[in-house]
Amino acid sequence: MTRSTADLIADRARLMGPNVATFYDDPLHIVRGSGVWLWDAQGRKYLDCYNNVPHVGHCNPRVVRAIADQAGTLNTHTRYLHDGILDYIDRLTATTHATLDTAILTCTGSEANDIALRMAEGITGKRGVIATDATYHGNTSLVSQLGKSNVPSVGFGLEQYFRFVDAPDSYRTPDPDGMGFAASVAAQIDALNADGTGFAALLICPYFLNEGFPNHPDGWLTPTAEVVRRAGGLLICDEVQSGFGRTGTHFWAHEKMGVVPDVMTLGKPMGNGHPIGGVVANRDIVKTFRQGYRYFNTFGGNPVSCAAALAVLEEIEDKNLQANAKAVGAYARTRLTTLQDKFDCIGDTRGSGLIFGAEMVLDRDTKTPASAFTDRVVNKLRDRGVILSKLGRHKNTLKIRPPMPFSRENADLLFDTLDEVLADTPLAP
Repeated sequence: MTRSTADLIADRARLMGPNVATFYDDPLHIVRGSGVWLWDAQGRKYLDCYNNVPHVGHCNPRVVRAIADQAGTLNTHTRYLHDGILDYIDRLTATTHATLDTAILTCTGSEANDIALRMAEGITGKRGVIATDATYHGNTSLVSQLGKSNVPSVGFGLEQYFRFVDAPDSYRTPDPDGMGFAASVAAQIDALNADGTGFAALLICPYFLNEGFPNHPDGWLTPTAEVVRRAGGLLICDEVQSGFGRTGTHFWAHEKMGVVPDVMTLGKPMGNGHPIGGVVANRDIVKTFRQGYRYFNTFGGNPVSCAAALAVLEEIEDKNLQANAKAVGAYARTRLTTLQDKFDCIGDTRGSGLIFGAEMVLDRDTKTPASAFTDRVVNKLRDRGVILSKLGRHKNTLKIRPPMPFSRENADLLFDTLDEVLADTPLAP
């Protein structure tokens, strides 16, 4: 049965509960994907400039084959011995610093971050966690408390353990050497120690994607890492969005930012949409966690998910997708700069590799966020067959984060369409 859009929305509310979020004023009914393209139920084709979950492209043939072959052979849990999980972790940790040599596999990034925070408690004996005030790290009862826009009215009393620092903003409050951010973290560490909570960890996305991916030089996080280490805490880098070569310059964004985390967490893109996440740390940290917590995940690290994840790593290497991200990203930022010269509504452009975007403002002098205008632009792009989103504290930064096979030709289509939309969309409705 093919439902109409109205019927789909009504049935979602009836069967899934009210307030289930959808994208766009006119929600999309997507039925097929391939590479960087999606098709709706009417057969219309859309350029996907948003979805990082299909990291190596929608329905990537290598990944599909790996899933099908393994599903046709065996799928079970890690209490049985199996080569697949070991082969994958061996291949994954070969891409990281030598100290990140051991992994626990999960089904989601939320679970991975939850484990990482418990690791920090196990290592430090403390519970105080610091994050930015405009981030998102998942939706478990513990981790959801770190996303201020997602904090529930009832938090099981966990809010007492969390402290927040202002998200970095290279456009409005530049901090070119990272010392201001490091000082803010140090102040919150002092506050945690003063009230008796103690400091366990700083959890951040090293490229600050949800915060609007501010324009920082390589090595920017080095002072912050030094502050965390001096205080005896763990640096946890959430690479769910920023990892696997997406920045173009490095395989992991923490490398670009000049740090080696104590713990790295992974999720969505890891299996190209197949549910798998992970926590990577050194052997001693993982040993301490396993001694202090009885942890088992029935589906975490199952053979089918590991086959998908291994195929992703192979595809990135064989197709030189990190190099593609670097080259296409550089070209995309050139196109963005050209549009900025043409349209006063673009206050700032930034990005690295296949993470790029533009911050929309009502006035360049005051830098007043054009949040409602940005929403109209996103919806008009959708109507013209280009899918992207918005993010940042003010939800006024275009979030362009396409699958890794994204090409210069795809970028031209995106920016030609954006040029038309900006020309046709007044700042005031």
